Amino acid sequence: MADDHWSAARYEANARFVTDLAGRAVALLDPRPGERILDLGCGDGALAKALADHGCEMVGVDSSADMAARARARGVDARVMDGHALNFDGEFDAVFSNAALHWMTRPDAVFAGVAQALKPGGRFVAEQGGQGNVAAIRTALIAVLAEAGVETDLTEIWSFPSAAEASRRLEAAGFEVEECALHPRPTPIDSGMEAWLETLAAPVLAVLPEGERAPARARVAALVRPALCDGDGMWTADYMRLRFRARLR
Repeated sequence: MADDHWSAARYEANARFVTDLAGRAVALLDPRPGERILDLGCGDGALAKALADHGCEMVGVDSSADMAARARARGVDARVMDGHALNFDGEFDAVFSNAALHWMTRPDAVFAGVAQALKPGGRFVAEQGGQGNVAAIRTALIAVLAEAGVETDLTEIWSFPSAAEASRRLEAAGFEVEECALHPRPTPIDSGMEAWLETLAAPVLAVLPEGERAPARARVAALVRPALCDGDGMWTADYMRLRFRARLR
């Protein structure tokens, strides 16, 4: 998406859990010192920095200039690049992506670019939102946007595939799928639902005039409160993660 709706400072304040909960995806990557790895959708570079500290040679790409700048401030070789138009050629041992592929709504273009970026036999490991991810939140967002006169199913913003769909697309791009499955992951949201929406649904609510976004966030939070907020006021987002490991044939 051409407009940069991401704020590295807001992400740090409200969404640190995204990288804090990436341990299973990193374990599936099984990074080895000396490997050259592309972090696709590197965000603020926290994971890329951790992998670099492990001894990997990291390159990060992100569509957000603000996020890429924050990653560079961490010492990561981070570049502003559209994940649908990667321009690498056979230089990486692995491509890794955490919580980013669901923002890339043309997966065939992404997977083709990843395949081109990898060395023969290179691996592609990712975790993203999968089928059913934040279903209650999405339903509420669709309803609130409809109230504002915006008709959308959000598929132009978010791509949450099933394991079968992701496997089929990976195989068509030249990968052998070694593992691909959905994993329910109810996720505590310590900062509250409105902060989550301000940070992680910013590209969704950007269709509204700025003055209407805060009321929309409050309305969404009110709609999902019965399902996602307990009696003590603690929020839990209904995450469903798709995690896969594939190898270039």
